[in-house]
Amino acid sequence: MVFKVLVVDDSTFYRRRVKDILDADRELEVVGEARNGRDALEKIESLSPDVITMDVEMPIMDGISAVKAIMEKRPTPILMFSSLTHHGAQATLDALEAGALDFLPKKFEDIAQDRKDATRLLCTKVRLIARRGIGLKRPTYRSIEPRRLPENAPKPAFFKSSGLLSGRKDAAIQPTVSSVRASGKHYKCLAIGASTGGPVALQKVLAPLPASFPYPILLVQHMPGTFTSAFAQRLDSNCNISVKEAENGDVLAPGKAYLAPGGKQMLIEVVGMQKRISIVDANLADKVSYKPSVDLTFSSVARAYGGDVLGVILTGMGADGREGCRILKDLGATIWAQDQDSCVVYGMPQAVAAANISSKNISIDDMSSCIQAEMR
Repeated sequence: MVFKVLVVDDSTFYRRRVKDILDADRELEVVGEARNGRDALEKIESLSPDVITMDVEMPIMDGISAVKAIMEKRPTPILMFSSLTHHGAQATLDALEAGALDFLPKKFEDIAQDRKDATRLLCTKVRLIARRGIGLKRPTYRSIEPRRLPENAPKPAFFKSSGLLSGRKDAAIQPTVSSVRASGKHYKCLAIGASTGGPVALQKVLAPLPASFPYPILLVQHMPGTFTSAFAQRLDSNCNISVKEAENGDVLAPGKAYLAPGGKQMLIEVVGMQKRISIVDANLADKVSYKPSVDLTFSSVARAYGGDVLGVILTGMGADGREGCRILKDLGATIWAQDQDSCVVYGMPQAVAAANISSKNISIDDMSSCIQAEMR
């Protein structure tokens, strides 16, 4: 199947480079270009694209306004391009709230020089969100009532992944559970890993947790360094628990969530009776593809807490987290995965499920209540 793509950007050069890159992929065909959001809305009607790439900052109608309008009139998978600035991060999060599925930092040098890793990532992301198909508008941050999730939030329809995302074919799919009975296991920490689709998924998991949540929470979301600070601030403003971008030397405390900073690695160290965060520069772990890496953080959590951990893998591309979860499970930890139907990309959860590491598959709508039931 060939997916039709609409490229939206006010830069003629950027539109043409994105078009050339995507057209070189056998599964993608650029059927049109638009200079701004208003132009895109007009062309969507006649072109009926399967997926859209959208710049955030454009004249006449910006990307955020365009995403809102598209989701209201003709819901379509959208990949955002955003500048690597704090303002760009805030705008990207706004676009994800509005219904965009994923984003990429806008780096002119990567596009201009045709860097293989950058062009490969662009094509992969466009293909993946295109396969999601046109479904219901996803619940957004703003659709969440203060301090609690609405009971009647619509459940979106997501595409089902292939073995491409985790390196496994025809993985056995465990049945999805909507509730759990507390096992009675002793816990000391909650660790969560996510990638594509993670910002919205993490919001849904964290928002209902009470301020009195009795354990520290470690969050690893694949995201650039300029984005994680803004994301942590946004989560903090929408949650009862405290959420912050992790800093070197932070002492882990109950009811607080620590988000791994982008471009670095977050490790947990034992110092006396305390568990502290150590932030490691990415160049000290060059063999690891993801920065931050779920595998690295979860492995250090295993060293610090042993098996007294609930590890959760949410939506995301690839298999990051599988080996870290394997280490945790071998020590007696509990591992859960987001179920296939509620994932934007069923890669990371599929990797742990296919390896028989996770014990339960849970919809993102039920994940928070299940966590609270198990860890109370």
